[in-house]
Amino acid sequence: MSFPVRAITLDLDDTLWPIAPVIGRAEARLDAWLREHAPGTAARWPIEAMRELRERMAQEHPHLAHDYTEQRRLSLLHALREAGDDEAHAKGAFDVFFDARNEVECYADSIAALQRLAARVPVAALTNGNADLQRIGLAPHFTFVLGAREHGMPKPSPCIFHAACERLQLAPGEVLHVGDDIELDIVGAAQAGLRTCWINRRDERWPREDVQPDLEFDTLVALADWLDRARADTIAA
Repeated sequence: MSFPVRAITLDLDDTLWPIAPVIGRAEARLDAWLREHAPGTAARWPIEAMRELRERMAQEHPHLAHDYTEQRRLSLLHALREAGDDEAHAKGAFDVFFDARNEVECYADSIAALQRLAARVPVAALTNGNADLQRIGLAPHFTFVLGAREHGMPKPSPCIFHAACERLQLAPGEVLHVGDDIELDIVGAAQAGLRTCWINRRDERWPREDVQPDLEFDTLVALADWLDRARADTIAA
């Protein structure tokens, strides 16, 4: 399939890098910091309990579904308070977690493919997460970053996709959204009127009949190859 692509919106977590090892490392760093600075909290809320607490905070504060940063801060404040430790430690604890959260290891194909894509069309990051591309060192490849926290609504809400298109000054049908998540990325973008590319690194089977991705690849390099071919076909025509 070939169609014009004038810009790309790109998911980050599990599209450019695997997120599970990043969060696991961040949780371990946080636990070690708490054991040193707030031992009562570390004892009361070991890693698994702290993870469950953050999930509980998310459920109890649905208005923060778009804001993982605030969910984490609320969790830390609650944990410190319950353990009788100084709540002022919440900032230091969050900083340790957030530093580790931005120590990502990209998939082997990601950086070279991102460079190729960005050389062809504007690429905007569109994420529900709170990765800091400046810290990670990938910001120069992106026209802008639109996070759910800044926008106020997460994917798959159509409004975040439309906001990205407005910033790109393009109609939704001229923008290709690229991501790994079936519902948040592909279904959400398709329902907002964008073209879609599913990055299916785990060789999953597409589960829905009502919505289909326009493109499906197992790496970002394959997408870059497709975009090169599509551009070449356009020039030849």
